[in-house]
Amino acid sequence: MVHSIGAYDDLHEFYKLAKNDLILKHVVADLNGMHSTSSGDTIFPDALLAILLQMAPLKRSNEMMDCVIRKYGETAEFEDKTVYVWPQPKKLASLNPDTLAKVCKVGYRAERIVELAEKFEKEGFPTLQELEKLSPEGAKKKLLELPGIGDYSADIINPHGGFPIDVWSPEVFGKLFFGKEPENNRQAVEKVKMEGILRWGQWSWMAFFYIVQDLENLSKKLSINLRLA
Repeated sequence: MVHSIGAYDDLHEFYKLAKNDLILKHVVADLNGMHSTSSGDTIFPDALLAILLQMAPLKRSNEMMDCVIRKYGETAEFEDKTVYVWPQPKKLASLNPDTLAKVCKVGYRAERIVELAEKFEKEGFPTLQELEKLSPEGAKKKLLELPGIGDYSADIINPHGGFPIDVWSPEVFGKLFFGKEPENNRQAVEKVKMEGILRWGQWSWMAFFYIVQDLENLSKKLSINLRLA
């Protein structure tokens, strides 16, 4: 459990970097002590999340995630409350993609989700801890073997971190990095990605994680309209 909630993560160097960074100094002040979480031994929930985040604004992704979890996820009772957790691969592998697409309105992602679940159910996949033992490049290469997982999604899942920029993200990071929204988000993806890695290096994923969790406060502090709507 402590591994899953990032309790052992040493963020001292990240906070040292953030203190002198014109963007990060605001988010670490707002979210002091926040750690990134994982899903324990299996990375299936992270891979499923990554697929649901693809090619969709954050609000839409949240709607799809909520539906998938509530319709197909496991439940646990705690102090008279029902807690929903991510579905198991076996449950999703048994679904017809057309049914999943219709019930949760996930579109083309339905086929990828079922294929992903089938791979985990039939073949298995390295655990989070096993991926951590690989180099960042080696872990990413392994993740790219998963159905539905591309560069952006692999950066989200990779335990070594990355800077996961999709076609929506340049709207936010273009303003933060360059003072303006790109004319063409898709063409700006690589430029924004490289800028994030250049600025924050090994802490690129943590920087991304903090920023997207604090967009409302960051917008006010920098007087910029930042949104992943």
